[in-house]
This record gives sequence, structure tokens and C-alpha cells, in this order.
Amino acid sequence: MAANPLVESELAARPVVWTIAGSDSGGGAGIQADLLTLHDLGCHGCSVITAITAQNSVAVTAVEPVSPAMLAAQLEALKADLYPAAVKIGLIANQAQLEFLAQWLGDNLPGVPVILDPVMVASCGDELQHAASRAQGAATVSTLDFSGLDFSAFAGRATLITPNVTEVARLVSGIAVPYAGESIGEEAESDCTRWRLAVRAVARHFGVSLLAKGGDARWQTQHASDLLLLSDIGNISTLYRGGEFYLESPRVDTANNHGSGCTLSSAIAAFMAKGMVLPDAVMMAKAYVYEGLKASFQPGSGPGPLARTGTPASLSSLPKVRWVKEPSAKLTKSADDMPAGPFPALPRDLGVYPVVSDVALLQTLLEAGAKTIQLRIKTDTPDSPDDAALEAAIVRAIALGKQYQARLFINDHWQLAIKHGAFGVHLGQEDADSAALERIVAAGLALGLSSHGVFEARLALELKPSYLALGHIFPTTTKTMPSPPQGLSMLTTLSRLFSKSLPTVAIGGIDGTNLTDVAATGVDNIAVVRAVTQASEPAAAYRALAAAWEARHAR
Repeated sequence: MAANPLVESELAARPVVWTIAGSDSGGGAGIQADLLTLHDLGCHGCSVITAITAQNSVAVTAVEPVSPAMLAAQLEALKADLYPAAVKIGLIANQAQLEFLAQWLGDNLPGVPVILDPVMVASCGDELQHAASRAQGAATVSTLDFSGLDFSAFAGRATLITPNVTEVARLVSGIAVPYAGESIGEEAESDCTRWRLAVRAVARHFGVSLLAKGGDARWQTQHASDLLLLSDIGNISTLYRGGEFYLESPRVDTANNHGSGCTLSSAIAAFMAKGMVLPDAVMMAKAYVYEGLKASFQPGSGPGPLARTGTPASLSSLPKVRWVKEPSAKLTKSADDMPAGPFPALPRDLGVYPVVSDVALLQTLLEAGAKTIQLRIKTDTPDSPDDAALEAAIVRAIALGKQYQARLFINDHWQLAIKHGAFGVHLGQEDADSAALERIVAAGLALGLSSHGVFEARLALELKPSYLALGHIFPTTTKTMPSPPQGLSMLTTLSRLFSKSLPTVAIGGIDGTNLTDVAATGVDNIAVVRAVTQASEPAAAYRALAAAWEARHAR
């Protein structure tokens, strides 16, 4: 693939990420693991050390906190020169540190994503408070009872909390909810239910998103399943705000998992620093840990650390997303469960794909040679057509599509598309969640699904659509979007992850000025809106775009 200067410039910009955590003398977890991860994922890592630990791959033998003055000095020094795009918090040595950090971050870094990993147990299996009791110098370690830390000061201040099963149990111990006093983590099936109830209670208590790591749960076998609870996040679709999702990955057969929790939380911070919304960052971080576990190694006699394998580029590394929602939710259904199986497959090359709202313009572009085209008529504006006019326009468009032997997709109005025999339907995920997808399958129509990032694309893939739209790539005025533009580096990531499975279509602000850069990301196709609808000569504009895309994409 040819080099893309814009993508390269985006990747070259290394956002600053802070890790606030303990130092691991063995190099497998804590500050050391965080900095390795941040560098590997294209960020500049800065460290605020909360404690110095004496540990290796088999035990933590001593823990000593830094002084309050040193903790504050590190924070102030970084704030003055290296302001962060995201912050990861790991080991906190005592309650005084915890409350100081929560207050300081809230006062000094408003709006900066904070990923809190409430470390209470080292992944080598040695509980940190036991190390404190063994360490030399009782006066030094007398406050180091990590299991008794109260993280409530971070309520409403953290962006995401990432506890494991044991940490969920300890966080919930002071919250009055059903099952809070019962053991969590035994082998009975009911323990999974108690765990889920506890996770919900913790999320409600803190008022933030929560990723409960279930990989160390005894009731999980072939797959490691985490539970993601999303709070009312403003930059994602309203469909997913407040949602609960299981993220399932095959279990990796390795004992070398030292620092896996540190790596996961710092990777989430890294991806958020690079502009990803929270659920996308979680998906990519999960994939990163999965690949790191597969390539893990053992430098000592105990469990070794994860490998640092770069930004994930394989769909197989992404976790499967299972929505914890009522059975009627369409996006929880696999296309394998549909009456007629998956939606019709399409060729990889769909050509330049115009999206228009006018039937006359649609005919003009068909005459100009468009072979894949979409009719998108909005019905929520003051000048929207009435029902009769809408149906007449769709009937006429479908007839034109058949006349010119083109793949005509009807946006949203799937009932009319079925009724009048359209080639296909294009749906956003909110519409797909309420549409009768089994009827679309039974009618033999192709389905295009919109997605805005990794999380939505992975959910959409479960339905096996005919193509996947990736957007919006650049700022656009044609539609109000909750999420920020994906950009070229994100489009590159999405293309690498999904283009081998089905045709991908980039959409949003694409025109002749950026077409070459979009082609360099590896995406299969582009959809264009304003580039043709606002052109003085739409047919000529379409032909020029189609020729440029064919010439560039053929390289």
C-alpha cells in the first residue's frame, strides 16, 4: 500500500498520557508495563510514581509509598509542561493518596479521561497488603492495607473503572445491595449472577462507566468474558448509552499474564488519548491484551509479562460483543438465526457510491454510470414529503435502479423497499435495532449498515450485512453526529480490521481533495454526498470522482 502522508502525520503525533501507579522492580507490571504499552501504541508516557515495590515474577516482598510532597511535586511538574490527553491510575498506596489524587485531578484536569484500575492484587497472585505486612520497617508500611481502600472519592470523577472479580467484590462490600455480602467467584452458575449484580451496584455507586474483568472468574471456561457498563456518554449513539455488554474472547492458554490489568487500563488510556470514544478504546485495548497474551514470554521463574505487539490489525483479536438486553433487540441476533441466513453478498468493488435525496439527481447519476447508489429521503424536516409523495419517490427510484441495472439502496424506509422490490436497504444502527430484519432477509434484499467506530462495527458484523459503512471520516454538515470524525488513522485501523470480512465503505466529507488519502487507508469503497449533490454539474463531478478513485485504488 502506498504511503499516506496524512495518516503518517496523525500517527507521528504522540499524545501525552500519564500513568499514576507503583513502580514494579521486576518490569512486568505497574509503571514499567504502562510506559511500554503507551510507547508501543504511539503515545508519550509520563509517570507519577505512588509507591516503590520490591517484586519479581513470583512475589511482592515490599511496598513503600512516596511522600505526599513528592506525589504532589510530580503532578505539578507534569501539569506545567506535559499536559495529558488521558490519565491511567493504578496502584494507590493509601487512603490519603487516593483522596488527594481524586481531588487534584478533578481540580486540575477537567475533561481529561481518567482510567482507574483499582489495584488490590498483583497478577503474580500475591496480595499487596500481605507484602506490606512482610516488608521491613513497620512504620513505613503501616498504612498499606490496599483491601481497605475506599475509592468513593473517584465517584463521578473517573471516566472508567476496571476492577477484576476480587476487586469488584471488595468495592461492593460497603454498598447495600442484594448479594453484596455473599462470596463472588466460586464455581456455581449463580456466582455469575451475583457478580453481575455487584458490577451494576458498583457502577451505580460511582456513576461512571465500568469494565468488570471476568477472566479470573472460576465459572468461566473456554472464553474470558468481561462486562462493560456504559454510562450516559455524550459522544456515542444514544442506543448504547447506559447499555451493558459482554466482551468475549477465547481464553489464551498461558500462565504469562503478569501485568495484564495494567496493560489493559493503560492501553484504554492510550486509545482514548488518540481520539477514540470509550467503547472503541476498550475494544482495541482488549484486542491488544489478547495479542499480548498470545505472544507473552517468561524471563523469570514465575509468570511472565505480555508482549507489546502494536495496534491490533486482525478481526480475530477483537472480542465478540454480546448485548445484555431483552431478546427483541435486533442487534443481539446473529444472522445465522435469521430464517433465510445472512444477507446477500456483494462484490468487493462497489465503485464510488453516491447518496442523494432527490430522484431526479439519482437518475442523472445513473445516466452518468453510477452502479451503486442510495436514496436517502429525510422525513424529520419541515419540507419532508408526505407519505404518498415519499412512496411515489421510492417507487420511481426503484424502477430507475432496475432500468440502469444498478444496486439501489433505500435508506431507512425498509417497509417500502420490501413492498416495491428494491435491491437493498441501508440502515443506521438505531434503525436496525427496531427494524424487522428477518423480513428484509426473507425478501432477499441486501443490507448496508452504518457504523461509527470499532465497537459499532463489531456489533454490526454479527448481523452479516452485505456491506459495512465506516464513518464519518471528516466533518460533515449533512447529518448531526454524536461521535467525532474518525479521521484517516482510525479509518486505516477499521479497514485493516473489517475489510477482509465484507466490503467496507467510507463516508463523511469525502471529495476530490481527500480522495487520494482515503484510498491509501485500504478501505474498499467511498460514499459521496456533498461532492456530487452540491456540485454545479453533478454528472461531471461523479465521473471525475469515479475516475480518480479507480485510478488511485487500482494501485
